[in-house]
This record gives sequence, structure tokens and C-alpha cells, in this order.
Amino acid sequence: MKKFTIGLEISFLSALCIILCAFSDPESIEQYVGFLQKTLSDHYDSNQENGKIKRYELNITNNGFCRYKRYFNNGKTEYFAFKLSKFRDMDYLGNTTAGKLYLKTKGDDVIVQTYKDRGGDVDSMATQVVIPLKNIEAEDLNLIRNNLERIIKLP
Repeated sequence: MKKFTIGLEISFLSALCIILCAFSDPESIEQYVGFLQKTLSDHYDSNQENGKIKRYELNITNNGFCRYKRYFNNGKTEYFAFKLSKFRDMDYLGNTTAGKLYLKTKGDDVIVQTYKDRGGDVDSMATQVVIPLKNIEAEDLNLIRNNLERIIKLP
């Protein structure tokens, strides 16, 4: 009878582990993208553009892209985009009040497009995107870096 009880306990614990693992929340890109989108939008500093920017769009998409578009008062538009899996490193120059976040890629992986520029429309590639931020703490910057690094490690 003891062998039957031990066998029953092992079966029950195994089944419980399988059920708990089935309902665990696996890491997904949506979790990291949501955090990045919220943090960058909350801390974006349009005042650093000296009134030259009419509006901007900053989107981190669920399919793993960072898209940053700036619309200038003179009609010019700048568009930057890169795949988050190409992220290499980041730097922040400034203080907790205001600064610039440099998102660097592994190579010339940032698509840069300008529209309605006096010099003509230009398509080129770059190695980084610069995003002006305000009121951001070192902990937030570390969380941004951690989320970007986790996105890289996802299959």
C-alpha cells in the first residue's frame, strides 16, 4: 500500500508541475515592447528641439521595430527606423533633468529618410538613433537597456 501511495504522490506532483508550467507566462516581445513604448513616450522631451519640431511619432512595434519620425515646422520630415534585434548598445548624455538617448546598432542598420528638405529627399543608413529625454532616472535607463537586451535574446 505504501508503494501505491508514493506512486500516487509522484504522479500528482508531476501533473501539478505540468499544469503550472503550462500556465506560466513565457517571455514575449509584447511585454518588452510595451515597457519601451511607455517609457520612451513618457520621458520624451520635445523642448530640446528648440521649437523646430511641430510634432513627432515614436513607436516601438510588436514585430520588433523602433520607428521615430519628426515633423519640422518648415515642412521637412525625418524618419528613422531599425529592427530591435540589431541593437548593440546605448548611451545617455545628460542628467536626470534632460539628455539624449543614443540607441546604437551593430552596423549601418538604421534607415534614415528625409522628405521635403531643401537639399532634396534623402535615403541613407546610420548607426544610431538619438532620442531627447527628460526626467529620467538611472534605473529607468537600466530597464530600457535590459528590455532591449532581452529582445535580442528572444528566438
